[in-house]
Amino acid sequence: MKLFKFDKSIGKKISKFNSDFIMSRITQTAQPAHIGCMHLEENGVAGYHQAVSPQLLLIVGGEGLVRGEKEEYVEVEAGDAVFWNKDEWHETKTNTGLMAIVIESEELLPIMHKM
Repeated sequence: MKLFKFDKSIGKKISKFNSDFIMSRITQTAQPAHIGCMHLEENGVAGYHQAVSPQLLLIVGGEGLVRGEKEEYVEVEAGDAVFWNKDEWHETKTNTGLMAIVIESEELLPIMHKM
């Protein structure tokens, strides 16, 4: 398991079309990717299981706890990202609720700074 922070300091300033924002690259894939939104309600859990492919969990709302193989739970909140390798055992849970974007792909390579 690897933990990351969304970090605008590594992003690129976009001003084309009268825009004013920073775009930070998250990942790039050469293979098809499955992208979904996971909603865990209060006391929700995505139970302990093996990742079927490399998986990136982007926390966009709420807070919770994650763990990988042989690891203690780590607190996560909006702005955090967690990466698990294929076949890695992992779990995500929350007491208060959590929303996350899940990206899965055989060639998933996160492009973010580690926490």
